[in-house]
Amino acid sequence: MSVVRSALAEASSASWARRARAGRELAPYADVPQAAPVLLRLLLDAEDTAVTRQTAQALAAVGTVAAVRLLALAVADGDGNQADWLQTGVQDALLDTGGPGALAAACGTLAQDPGDAVRRGVARISAWIEETYGC
Repeated sequence: MSVVRSALAEASSASWARRARAGRELAPYADVPQAAPVLLRLLLDAEDTAVTRQTAQALAAVGTVAAVRLLALAVADGDGNQADWLQTGVQDALLDTGGPGALAAACGTLAQDPGDAVRRGVARISAWIEETYGC
């Protein structure tokens, strides 16, 4: 867990590059209680859209239910500019991974989530998948 501790420390850096790296490094640990709120904060980074994009891309590539839940919350809570960069990050991951696979499966699971914000965010992510792949 030293990777998580190190990335958690970098997530508060003044450097956008360090915050973006923290988002990429924390993405596989989206289910770790200490990492989840930090990842959500990085997805909605108010200072640099590169942090938003790279964190979204990393979480979408991981594609777990925990990772996609954080993406969905950010999509539901973000402003229009953040949503554009979240979408770009998700679509980058879709192209990098060669298909919707785990991301689409997690969206399917979360479509029944009890949280309205999660369901709204997942609906938008699913639309981005459809836009990218026509499925």
